[in-house]
Order: sequence, then C-alpha cells, then structure tokens
Amino acid sequence: MEALKITLANALVKILEKQQVEFIFGYPGEQILPFYQALQKSTIKHILTRHEQGAVHAADGYARASHHMGVCVATAGPGALNMVMGVATAYKDSVPLLVITGDVPLQLKGENVFQDVDLNSVFGPITLRSHLVTDPEEGITITLKAISDLKTGKTGPIHLNFPKDILQKEVDPILLEMEVETGRETDWGGVDRIRMMVERSQKPLILAGTGVIWSKATQDLQNFAEKNQIPVATTYPARGVISEEHPLSLGLIGLRGTEAANFAGKSSDLILALGCRLSERTRKGLGSGTLIQVNLDEGVLGGDVNIQGDVKEFLDKIKESSPDNTDEWLEEIQFYGKTHPVETDFKEIPLKPQRAIKEILNAMGDSILVNDAGSHTTWVNLLLKAREPSSLIFSGGFGPMGYGVPAAVGVSLASPSKSVVVVVGDGGLQMNSQELATIAELDLPITICLLNNQSLGIIRQWQDLYYSGSFQVKLENPDFVKLAEAYHIKALMVDSPGDVFVAVQKAVKLNKPVLIEIKVNENENIPLPG
Repeated sequence: MEALKITLANALVKILEKQQVEFIFGYPGEQILPFYQALQKSTIKHILTRHEQGAVHAADGYARASHHMGVCVATAGPGALNMVMGVATAYKDSVPLLVITGDVPLQLKGENVFQDVDLNSVFGPITLRSHLVTDPEEGITITLKAISDLKTGKTGPIHLNFPKDILQKEVDPILLEMEVETGRETDWGGVDRIRMMVERSQKPLILAGTGVIWSKATQDLQNFAEKNQIPVATTYPARGVISEEHPLSLGLIGLRGTEAANFAGKSSDLILALGCRLSERTRKGLGSGTLIQVNLDEGVLGGDVNIQGDVKEFLDKIKESSPDNTDEWLEEIQFYGKTHPVETDFKEIPLKPQRAIKEILNAMGDSILVNDAGSHTTWVNLLLKAREPSSLIFSGGFGPMGYGVPAAVGVSLASPSKSVVVVVGDGGLQMNSQELATIAELDLPITICLLNNQSLGIIRQWQDLYYSGSFQVKLENPDFVKLAEAYHIKALMVDSPGDVFVAVQKAVKLNKPVLIEIKVNENENIPLPG
C-alpha cells in the first residue's frame, strides 16, 4: 500500500517538531500561508511579532539565551526584506538562525509579478547560505542539512526560500527519516605541537569567544583554566563565559577592555583564542605572543597556528597539557585593574546616565540584561559585571538600534525562570516600539529601562568633536509613559538619584511587563576609547 503523502509545508513543520523547536517567531503573509496552515496543528508555539525585523531579533535573542537555533518566518517581498536588518545582525555575531521565507510561485519567479524580487541575492551576503527551493524533495534534504550544520558546524543564519506552490506539493513522509552528512572533518594534526607550546608557555592566556557557548564548552573552559591556572579574557559577546568575579577572569579584552585583560593580551607569550573571530576591536588588546586560534569558521582563522574545529573537542584533546607554573604571571597581572574606574556618585538632576545605569545594574539582581545600541551602551559595558554565560545580550558585531526590545522577547521565552531587563535609549526604542504589543500580549517579565536624553547622544558628541556642531540629532519625543500604557504596560517616569534603583527593583519583583522612563542629562558625553 502506497504511503500517505504530505505537503512539503507539513513536512517542514514535522522536521522542526522532531528537532524540539519550541517557538517560531514570525509574521504571516500570502506566500507563506501553506506553512502557517501546517503550523496550526503543531506543538510549536508561533510568536506573532508586530514587524518582521522584530521576529528576527526575537529569534536571535532566543538563540543567544537558549544556546539553541532560533527560527523565524516571513512572507515574500516586503515581509522578507523587512527581515534583512535582523538577519545581518545575526550573521555578524554568528548566531544560529533558520530563516524561512515564502515566495511567489516558482513559475512566476523573475517575471516581475506582484512582490517578486530576487530574495536570494539579497540574503546571500548576510547568511551562511541562501537557498531557493525548486523541488519539494530537495526542500526536505536542504532543511535537514541546514539544521544539522547549525548544530555541528559554524554558526550563523541559513536562509531557506520556498515558493508557495513548492510548499503545497506532496512528498513521501519517509524522506523525513533520511540521514544527512555533516561534512565536517577536523584535522587535529597540529594538536601535539600545541600541547608542547602550552607546556612551555610561561605567560599563557585564554581568549574566549561565543564559540565556547555554541559548543557548550563553558564548563570545560573553566575546568581547563582552573586546573592550569591560566587567566581568561573574553570578547564582548562572550562576557560571562567565566564569571567576571572569578579570580582567573580578566574581563573584556581590546577596545573598552579592562586594564588587566589588555596588559595580559599584550604581554602573553601564548594566546589560546577559542571560538572568537578576532575582530579589529579585539586585536587592539593583543601583542606579539604566539596566537593559536580554534574556530569552526575557516574564514576567520588568522593565528600563527590554526585549528578549524570545535572548541569543546579541542579542550578535550589538550586537557592534560599544563604549563609548569603561572604563579609569577598571575601575580604580575594583579597589578592591573579588572574594573573600569567610573565615577557614578552624582547627586544632580537631571540624572547623569552613568548614575542611572549603576542603579539599574545594582537593582536588577540576577536578571538577564539585554542592551540596545546607543550612548548608554558604553556605560553598561564599563559598569557591568557579567557573572554567567549569556547574562548580557547585545549585538556587538553590528550594533543596530532597535535590537533590545524585540530581542528581549526571545530572551524571556528562552529563560522563563529569569526576569529580563532591557536598557534602551529614546532613539532605539522608537525603532521597534511596536514590539511593546508583543511583550504585553505574552505578559512577559521584561523591565524596559528607557534612558531619555531627547537626542541621538553619541552622534551629537561626534558632531561636536569633529563636524562643527550638532545637526539633526534632537528628538521631539512622545510621552513614553502614555505610549507604554496604551499597550497595556505598566509605566512610570523617574528623574532623581536613588529613584531608579527603587523603580527597577520593584519592577523586577512584579514579574510583569514594566517600562521605566529615566530622564537623563542630554549633554553628558561618554568617555571615548584611547
């Protein structure tokens, strides 16, 4: 008897269910409706955001907080193009996303019909791969391969573009059981040499990136560092991979890095760069020591010795290698600061933003902090102590304004036992303020700390310094409290020293959505990096 066939749309949902996908973030439209029809009977919960950019940022936040692949979906043309900012953000930060779009029927592709555009040419440069699926059986193979690669290979977004008619075609469900090859083989031939280098090193340093998180190697890293008494510095998105209160933690390295981390980076004779891409910001903290780089992405390898491989597997292979003694090295580092000397004890009104940020951090307890882009970002970076992996969520590689509020949706869903605190400026909030509706509908325990300086502060500062004065940076803002209340979110405004701490502490304890508008000095500059 011939097996009962199912549509490709139903097959895709079954694949995602088998992968234990909990949430799909999206926005429906005509060309993706076959997928939504299949999703109606699924155990997967669909999160309806109010904009497709919000859907991608939410999936991104979910992935960063859960350490699992995020999934987002949109329709053809405008729907898919609205995702571009979020997909580029995930690409720059190597966040594993499965990005699904519907498209016009295959026979109409390239005919300039309504909402037809070459989506794959748009998504190609900002994804690991962008596929136009032209055959339903191929669609299953490509989807299974994409998921497998995101679990075992280098991380980032993979885009699957399904014409509507292809989604409606039928396939044999037995295809869902097929095995796909990962295609990843690691050459560990250089490991013996690396072991010898570690054993001979007098001033070793571990430089940890988010590849440590994606490979689920945070405990392996800490065990290796403690066993061998090797100090650890991190890239920005990896802050908290080892608690910044741990005696071996030096904090962030490079631009905005701590004095201790940058001293160690410039003085070390051997740097184990694990799961980081060594951006120009990170390299500011590095000297001439021998650099061993381990990363699944061959395209970022630029060390003196390179291993294209998984961080967890690498640490297992070198775990018995120990430098003779690092006591003198650790003692030398202790002369340098692991925190930034930032004055925050200001009494005046309006509040200085650094005072406001300090009160937020002191009041938030063990909440996860989601940071948006803006001048406040610097104060968060300088004042925060990251104590757990993924306790600070921020797009360091792309830094789009408007990331924080929608990303917090995904972070909260990934971490239901935690409160989430968002720090966002008045400019950033208005980039994606519609996602307040998503937060309210889901009744998520998110506290939004809105720093209102009535301007694009960091742009004003750059203009004042280098462009003969500010221009087009003053913001005529709405009443943010009323705006939040219109979305059925509890809201209040504070503007005095001490009031921020009290407001944030109370909001976090409520376990409900709250917006706190914090009026801050519009003329306060951030310290520029040296």
